[in-house]
Amino acid sequence: MNHYWKLADTRPATPLTRAGRVDADAFGERITYFLDRVIPVANEFKIRMACHPQDPGVPPEGYQGVNRVLGTIDGLKRFISIRESEYHGLNFCQGTISENLQNPATEIFDAIRYFGTRKKIFNVHFRNIRGGRDNFVEVFPDEGDVDFVKAIKLYKEIGYPYMLMPDHVPLAEADPGSLQSFAFCYGYIRGLLQSLNSTA
Repeated sequence: MNHYWKLADTRPATPLTRAGRVDADAFGERITYFLDRVIPVANEFKIRMACHPQDPGVPPEGYQGVNRVLGTIDGLKRFISIRESEYHGLNFCQGTISENLQNPATEIFDAIRYFGTRKKIFNVHFRNIRGGRDNFVEVFPDEGDVDFVKAIKLYKEIGYPYMLMPDHVPLAEADPGSLQSFAFCYGYIRGLLQSLNSTA
């Protein structure tokens, strides 16, 4: 069984969350307030702060009255520029960022290059999907729309030095703890790395 999201089929119990309407300006003020207090401490103690993007991808104007400022590439670009620091960046969830794109198979590579060349990717959730914004299903790395061979070559090209790890995995009735699914994903990533390094 795979996790999926189809916006057209969602039926929230209430039109708004208990937070009421939260527009992009209010969201930006709250993010800036947080970063103004946290990033100086991260700088002092040399701790990389990695923000996960909005998951799942929903319309840029938001869902249930809450704007998703971290759910678009432009929003993530603004986020990393609010408080410039080598310790302020992203948990680059490739699956989630793919969910926020119309055509992940082609658009994800520009996102990897943009944030990676700026040294803003601190770790990668290396997972795949079929579909895109508002309608997608999470799949194994070799089943999705994004070419993982091309992706891992790009991470090497931009000099990405940190972890590539599985994130969500499809569920199987015979594997209720998803241990086999995670083992497959780790093995797949390990195989990609070995192949990449053997041809270097």
